[in-house]
Amino acid sequence: MSTGIVDAHVHVWDLERFPLSWFRDDLQLPRAATTAALTDAAAAASRPLSAAVAVQAADTQVEMQWLHDLARRDAVVRSVVLQYAPATGWAGVAEAALDERVRGIRVATPAGAADLSDVRDLDRLCDGAGATGRVVELLVRPAQLDAVAGLAWRHPGTTFVLCHLGLGAGAPDSAWAASLARVGAHPNTAAKFSGLATAPGDHDRLGALAETAVDAFGGERLMFGSDWPMSARLVPYARLVDDVERAWAARPDAFWGATATALYGL
Repeated sequence: MSTGIVDAHVHVWDLERFPLSWFRDDLQLPRAATTAALTDAAAAASRPLSAAVAVQAADTQVEMQWLHDLARRDAVVRSVVLQYAPATGWAGVAEAALDERVRGIRVATPAGAADLSDVRDLDRLCDGAGATGRVVELLVRPAQLDAVAGLAWRHPGTTFVLCHLGLGAGAPDSAWAASLARVGAHPNTAAKFSGLATAPGDHDRLGALAETAVDAFGGERLMFGSDWPMSARLVPYARLVDDVERAWAARPDAFWGATATALYGL
C-alpha cells in the first residue's frame, strides 16, 4: 500500500473573514478554500492525504491569525508558513502570530529585484528564522535563484525552501537548471515539487523536471506540494498525484512525507 502524503504546499482562505488583495472572480477560485474541500479533493488520490502545510495566500495580520488558529485545531493543516511583510521584529508582521505551529516565513517576490536587494531586512529575517528553528521559503523567478544560493551561503544555520523549483509553470532552460544546481549545492536548502503541472498528463515535462531537481538536491531534500486550490484549475488533485507519482518513479519515498515532516515539525 502506498504511504500517505504530507502535502507541503496548500493554500486555505475564507473571504468572509478576510480579503485577499489579488483575488478576482475571473480566476475561477473558490471564495472559501477549506480543509474539508481539500480533503474531499484528495479522497480519490492513490495515496491518502495525512497532513498538509498551509502557505499564507496574502500578507495581512488578520489572515495570519486565522491560519495560526486553524493549525492549532485542524486535523489536516498542522503547520503554516506565513508571508513576510517587513515591520518591527525579524519576522515582520508575522511576529505577532508566531507559535509552535508557524514553521516558516515566506518571501514572495517573483517580481522583485534579481539580487533580492529590495527585500527589506532580509538577512535579519534569515538570522531570526535560523535561531528559532524555522525555515525561510522563497517564491522567486529563475533570475533570482543565484541570489537564493547567496542567501544559503551567508546563512548556513538557516534552512531555505524553494517554492515551485523557482520555476512554476515557466519553461525550463539550461540557465534555470544551472542556477537550481547552485542552490541545491548548499546542504541547508530544499525544494517543493509544486506548482509545476500545466495540464493533466504532463508526463514529459514533470519527468524532466524531476530529473533536474534530483540532480540539484538529491532525493531526500525534495517534497511533494499540490499548490491546491491553484493547481485544481488545471489538474484535479487525484490526477496530479498520479502524474507526479509517475514522474517521481522509484526515487526516495521521503518525497511524499518524511522530508516535509522533518522540516515543518509535524
